[in-house]
Amino acid sequence: MMATTSPDIPMPDLSGKLAVVTGASDGVGLGLATRLAAAGADLVLPVRNPRKGEAALAKIRQQYPDAEVSLRDLDLSSLDSVAALADKLVAEGRPIDILVNNAGVMTPPDRQTTEDGFELQFGTNHLGHFALVARLLPLLRAGRARVTSQISIAANERSINWDDLQWERRYNGSGAYSQSKIAFGLFGLELDRRSRAGGWGITSNLSHPGVTPTNLLAARPEVGRGRDTMAVRFIRALSARGILFGKVETALLPALLAATSPDAEGGRLYGPSGFYHLAGAPAEQKLYSRLRSTDDARRIWKVSEDLTGCHFPSD
Repeated sequence: MMATTSPDIPMPDLSGKLAVVTGASDGVGLGLATRLAAAGADLVLPVRNPRKGEAALAKIRQQYPDAEVSLRDLDLSSLDSVAALADKLVAEGRPIDILVNNAGVMTPPDRQTTEDGFELQFGTNHLGHFALVARLLPLLRAGRARVTSQISIAANERSINWDDLQWERRYNGSGAYSQSKIAFGLFGLELDRRSRAGGWGITSNLSHPGVTPTNLLAARPEVGRGRDTMAVRFIRALSARGILFGKVETALLPALLAATSPDAEGGRLYGPSGFYHLAGAPAEQKLYSRLRSTDDARRIWKVSEDLTGCHFPSD
């Protein structure tokens, strides 16, 4: 059997650049942080679980002892936590060159809410990151940052439940997850449009990892899932055999390309180029139909400002 080579991308020298990666305590986020450290970037890793964060930090430093990496506390399901992190970083004053909005939660079996009363997936995946970007805007503008927001192939399914954004009347975990990723994708695209119009200097684009066996579908008692789902067991089995699904080291490549490549542009979507975009080498992809409406993008932007109390400049 002929040996196959895993896809990869060339990396620019990121020495002296500051990169912030959410959700970097394991999985794709940890892989992204490790690759950024390898390219010389200084890293800030905001994490919810300090124990997992310390383990991630140790893994990065084991491979790259000279890497400048620091952990910060962040719970994206709490607007107070988002504000506390942003206040610290703004007070420190260092411009941010790269922000990868990667953290997320997926399909709790029962409806749960954030500290602020939002449906957990909408509140964490979208509103938490929306508030983080709004509060970090001075540092992002100062660094003329590349902002890459990690969505999902689920953003090509379902729709935004405009009449019941918090899924209070009839909860559907998959539907709520799709909504959170559609909203997040619309935000990322609108951020690029507003940056261009207002001269903010920020380049904003989207990525998705395809399908890979990370902890999103694994046992997570904190979201009411006591055991691994059948889906993640199936994905793990095929991924381990190199069939259909990706692995962490390949699933991270679209976000890495979007966040670092000189050729990656704002307002674009990057993902795996293989069968049904489940795995494969990273490449630009056609925007999902749910992400093409500028009216929807403006609408979710206004709703998000109202819900979070975080407002962007109007210029």
